[in-house]
Amino acid sequence: MRLPDRDLIARFLEMLAAEQGVAKNTLMAYQSDLMSASGLLHGQLAAAGPDGLAELARQWRDLANSSVARKASALRRFFAFLHEEGFRADNPSAALPKPSQMRPLPKILDIEEVDTLFGVIAAKLAQAHPMANDYRLSALIELLYGSGLRATELVGLPRNAVVSDRPFIIVKGKGDKERLIPISNRARQAVHEWLDFVPEKSRFLFPSRGGHISRIRLFQIIKDLAASAGLDPAKVSPHVLRHAFATHLLAGGANLRALQSMLGHADIATTQIYTHVDSSKLVELVNRRHPLATRTLTRRT
Repeated sequence: MRLPDRDLIARFLEMLAAEQGVAKNTLMAYQSDLMSASGLLHGQLAAAGPDGLAELARQWRDLANSSVARKASALRRFFAFLHEEGFRADNPSAALPKPSQMRPLPKILDIEEVDTLFGVIAAKLAQAHPMANDYRLSALIELLYGSGLRATELVGLPRNAVVSDRPFIIVKGKGDKERLIPISNRARQAVHEWLDFVPEKSRFLFPSRGGHISRIRLFQIIKDLAASAGLDPAKVSPHVLRHAFATHLLAGGANLRALQSMLGHADIATTQIYTHVDSSKLVELVNRRHPLATRTLTRRT
């Protein structure tokens, strides 16, 4: 007896969680895309052939290429699972659409704009009686721009994540994979000052009622900071600061593999998007760092 789509999708998600450690948000996205596709095919997704997948492509025709690519990717993994587990004899994935898409360059802040943000924070802390939230803001931005943390990683940091005599923090990222991230003296100092306002019994470095501050609240805090700095709030977000961290570090001569490790990218191709840094800086870096930079070219006469 053939199992219904809902049961097969549930087994597929269980496999991803148990064997591959796929993150909760990713599992939810897979579930949404697969259940939506099942609905479009009236509960016959698992048994769909080329005609059924062509119907899906027709239903998706008004979607952005990136959305179609995401949905098709979810279905490819699902059909591969069904084939490998013996739930169907073939894999019809070849009939899924393969939209061409250019990977967009990330939004980026230049160093002067980042300096403007830190200038606003410095002015707040220079007041006679800074507010607790000013110290929190300082710690948040120092960690976000100084270490390239994801928003989810930042808000979920435990209270004892930053130790005064340890130049790194341990972060649990996507797929619950842990990685070491260097942390600057500035960030350690900012966190040390903020800790005076964090209850000792708090589980989290940035607590809120019922747990830690939310990603949405972090977005709001950064948008308010951007507005105070005279920058377009639409241009500034936690992810944009993460991009700025990566791009500015790479422009300063960071090794791409080291940057991949710090950002927690599984594939270095994801990190390579940051090589869009100013070409003049790349030329300067080659001229300054290359082993042949100090040698004089000998011409034949």
